[in-house]
Amino acid sequence: MFDELGFYTLAGAPQTSRAMLDEIRDAEKLGIGTAFISERFNIKEAATLSGAAAAISSSIKIATAATNHTTRHPIVTAAWASTMHNISGGRFSLGIGRGIDLMFNAFGIPLATTSSMESFAGLMRQLWRGETVFNYSDITGSYPVLRLDPSFDLDIPLTLTAFGPKTLELGGRCFDHIVLHTFFTDETTHRAVKTVKRAAEQAGRDPSTVKVWSCFATIGDHIDPALRLKKTVGRLATYLQAYGDLMVRTNDWDPGVLARFRADQLVSTFPGAIDSTATTAQLEHVASLIPTQWLESSATGTPTQCAMAVRRQMDLGCDGVILHGATPTELRPIIDAYALTA
Repeated sequence: MFDELGFYTLAGAPQTSRAMLDEIRDAEKLGIGTAFISERFNIKEAATLSGAAAAISSSIKIATAATNHTTRHPIVTAAWASTMHNISGGRFSLGIGRGIDLMFNAFGIPLATTSSMESFAGLMRQLWRGETVFNYSDITGSYPVLRLDPSFDLDIPLTLTAFGPKTLELGGRCFDHIVLHTFFTDETTHRAVKTVKRAAEQAGRDPSTVKVWSCFATIGDHIDPALRLKKTVGRLATYLQAYGDLMVRTNDWDPGVLARFRADQLVSTFPGAIDSTATTAQLEHVASLIPTQWLESSATGTPTQCAMAVRRQMDLGCDGVILHGATPTELRPIIDAYALTA
């Protein structure tokens, strides 16, 4: 098993949740170490998917990356994680992130803060140790008493999807796995790893026990060109729609390019996420708005070229690489090549 490799099941905008079942089985056969589950409020609800993933697998680890701690009562989230830990034989990691401000504001869901995520991490560990917590309060509400089972002494890893320096530092202090964002430049990735490891050391933790994952778009040339366009240009365009300012600032990209992207008539009037419903012709137009170098932080080309690009992420300091944007079937030739480049 390649413990250092992961993949996102149901990447992008799948037509059916049932596709995950074959993806998990195929990933296990390939030896992929971890299946990451992202959450969208449609057919990708994370608790349901994680339970199904555990039921049809026996060795692959399962991590949410991410759900949001503000969308469920904390005792429900804690019980979900302890149930997953039990039913999977210890293969589950609960992963959280900040969420998307525009969506959460529209839905009336509290926006996660650094301090609220830190407090939540501490609460989960208390509950999994069997402790009773009195008068806990955060941005989601006030809770007189919280308890799972006083006999518990569970070691459930916590995962954090992180972008900016404050969140990266939080990951180093309090979390076991940190998932970086897709399309981080090499410089950004190296800087992010150093930030996490330094924060872990300053918190008195062994930095080697805090695993940093590169979320690395892995789209080989063996994939149909139209689908490649969706998985690369479409995906980055969707990120720019959702939190473009943060991406540009983090990667030190030209904000003028983002302004022109947003002002484009197709982009400014597009109904929803570009990677979900844009046609090939529309994606070709969007591609003309995005600099080539913004897409270079990915694994493309032949399977061997992709495998070597994945290994270079380790050279930047990453402990693991999530082969993002492709199904296990699409990843098979890359995994085969990766095995030969060891």
